[in-house]
Amino acid sequence: FDLAAVMGKAGGGGIPHGERLIAFVEAALGADDAGLDAARVRLREAVGDAGLVDAAAVIANYSALDRVADATGIPLEPTKEANSADIRATLGIDAFA
Repeated sequence: FDLAAVMGKAGGGGIPHGERLIAFVEAALGADDAGLDAARVRLREAVGDAGLVDAAAVIANYSALDRVADATGIPLEPTKEANSADIRATLGIDAFA
């Protein structure tokens, strides 16, 4: 897989149905209901009902955990900071304050 896909730079990231998964994630986190409906239909066609449910569950879980961490000001642990330095640099994540 290609981590650059996380930042919209590598299509589907080299994973099966990656472009449809990314479109679904972006639509789920956006405000365009019609776009979400279309992305949901396209993803369901590719991965079936169970795959769609799995994708939606991952989005919901990550979104909830991320919001709790942000709201409470949980810092990135030193070990995780060191272990993720190359990934963060590749993706440009450190530019987000």
